[in-house]
Amino acid sequence: MSATDSPRVPLAELADLLAAGGPLPFKLMDSHGRLLLAAGHRGLDPRQMAALLEREACADASEVQAVRQARAAAGGAVSPPDTRQRTWFDRVEQQVWALDDLLRVMGRERLPALAPRITAFADEYIALVERHPDAALYLVVRQQDRRFALYALTHALHTATVCLLTARQLAWDTARQQCVVRAALTMNASIVELQARMAEQNEPPSKKQLEQIRAHPLQSAQMLRDCGVDDADWLAAVEDHHERGGGAGYPRGVAEVGDVAHLLRAADVFTAKISPRALRAPLSPQMAARQLFQEEQGGPFAAALIRAVGVYPPGDWVWLKSGEAGIVVQRAVPGRGALVVALIGANGKVVPGTPRRDTAQAEFTITGPLGERPGLPRVLPEQVYGLLEG
Repeated sequence: MSATDSPRVPLAELADLLAAGGPLPFKLMDSHGRLLLAAGHRGLDPRQMAALLEREACADASEVQAVRQARAAAGGAVSPPDTRQRTWFDRVEQQVWALDDLLRVMGRERLPALAPRITAFADEYIALVERHPDAALYLVVRQQDRRFALYALTHALHTATVCLLTARQLAWDTARQQCVVRAALTMNASIVELQARMAEQNEPPSKKQLEQIRAHPLQSAQMLRDCGVDDADWLAAVEDHHERGGGAGYPRGVAEVGDVAHLLRAADVFTAKISPRALRAPLSPQMAARQLFQEEQGGPFAAALIRAVGVYPPGDWVWLKSGEAGIVVQRAVPGRGALVVALIGANGKVVPGTPRRDTAQAEFTITGPLGERPGLPRVLPEQVYGLLEG
């Protein structure tokens, strides 16, 4: 029996192992065997639990048995309660599950009263990104957990992050910033499960999948109308986020595309290219930016996006002139270069203490991207940012 076919235990039967509130003692998968939460996850709240139950979350029976045996050997002792203060990263993770719940309700109920709830969620996410924009970009770039089951959700949030920061580069007013974020969060409302399947499949899209993809902009916009959304710019952005000027896009091949849809498409394409899939490795941010700039023929939206995320964005592994390698954690600002946390020394050994290097200083200038390669350590965001206040 393969690992993917091994017996599983439904989450509903594991309450006794989760009651302590400590770190998750085993990974949780959905009904298709796709990762939902890694072992060690903290901060499982009631909304997350409800979403996991709706997704028919389960754990590998052998892992559950091992936990039960270990606790029995320890006389029934369990992990101490998780009493640490909830961080900004915890709040972003909660947004993933809140969006999951919101999109499921949209697809199931189509209630006109949902529109205020959608806009409130978007406003809450904007406030989160505003609090720590570099950390938000880090999560866009450094996608280490292959949670393909949640791809539609994380992609929507990442696209919203890039849209918001790019809209500010373009000096858009608050209303247009809100509009593009709302469109990013809902552009794929009708294909949440399809995106999950396509992210993990090892073959190109089937004919049926391609038909669903071509239909989803209009279907997602109709879902929004059914939920009470009447903002014409928001709806047009969702309908046209795969359109290209001159009629080269889909689903209608329109000749002219509005600015909100244009920006949404650019951010959607950029974040998709740097996101891992089962069929392909992610592109580097530099390669994705270069391709976007070429496709846009150096237009203002591509240029603003590149300025917004940075040539070497947070989350990117880079080489320094000192011979060290590290991860960018903050973009450059006037009077200071991009900040890099040095992780590997010129001697190839781990650098103690995660020191920060100002790349405006000659000895710490970025000489180029390190790129994704085997052997690089897994770096959790808390390692380089600390426990950011939520």
